[in-house]
Amino acid sequence: MRAVDRRHVEYFLAVADAGGFTRAADQLRIAQPTLSQAIAALEREVGTALFHRVGRTVRLTSAGDALIEPARRVLRDFAVAEQSVAEVRGLAAGHLDIAAIPTLSHELSQLVGAYREAHPAVAVRCPELDAGRSVEAAVRSGECEVGLTELPTADPALSQIELGQQPFHLALPPGAVSPATFPLSRFDELEFIATPIGTSSRTRLEEALDHTKSGRRVIGVETGHREALIALVLAGAGAAFLPQSMAAQARELGATVVPTSPVIRRRYGLVHRVAPLSPAAQAFLRSAQDRQAATRRLARANLRE
Repeated sequence: MRAVDRRHVEYFLAVADAGGFTRAADQLRIAQPTLSQAIAALEREVGTALFHRVGRTVRLTSAGDALIEPARRVLRDFAVAEQSVAEVRGLAAGHLDIAAIPTLSHELSQLVGAYREAHPAVAVRCPELDAGRSVEAAVRSGECEVGLTELPTADPALSQIELGQQPFHLALPPGAVSPATFPLSRFDELEFIATPIGTSSRTRLEEALDHTKSGRRVIGVETGHREALIALVLAGAGAAFLPQSMAAQARELGATVVPTSPVIRRRYGLVHRVAPLSPAAQAFLRSAQDRQAATRRLARANLRE
């Protein structure tokens, strides 16, 4: 197979993501015949059809499906090469795509804020991942260059940098009577608001429920909308087991928030492909590690006072 035109790869991914030629052409701001000709040229290059045309929509063929992840990696590697020029200019340009699990959004905002302050010319994108798609998958495929997620990762294709540990707290409706520290052994007395099985927060809740003597587990409300957890607690729908940053927000809004005994924690940090990173990504990793080191130094100083 001869070298494939980068533009054709971009067009292929646009059609695959949009689910049709018309929508993809609109998003790319090109004429649909131009897009169709480019895809036809790519199919000639690879020697097989990449899409099934079904009316105005398209479906990937098995060959097209197999091309998705390599195509994203190719474009990511092109971006790394291009952004190497920005390194000479002191990161005066470029962009960075970061994936993150929703319950680390507070930590992500802090990291991105510090990074953008140091590198205001770099555009940062934090796309919302499709349901069921992991941060690791988004980074491995090349959709994003860096991910913020729970550690450790079992993906051998990814490197990881631990940033810290995050405790979870129990959030109860406003006015709830609770001891200063809530034993995990009494979690069987509560009805919980939880995210679906497989999410990071649900895994931590299940870990906490393993400490109960009765083994009773009552999930009163299950929601895929992380932002609804606090609102549901405030409305009296049940209790929630929340990471520290979300628990602090719930307390500010009026929820009763208490630590648990023992404390359940999760490790979190950054993941990236075992491959050359763009200057923008390298700078982000350095910024995150510097910020975490400063936080630890401050914590040690406070302990000595």
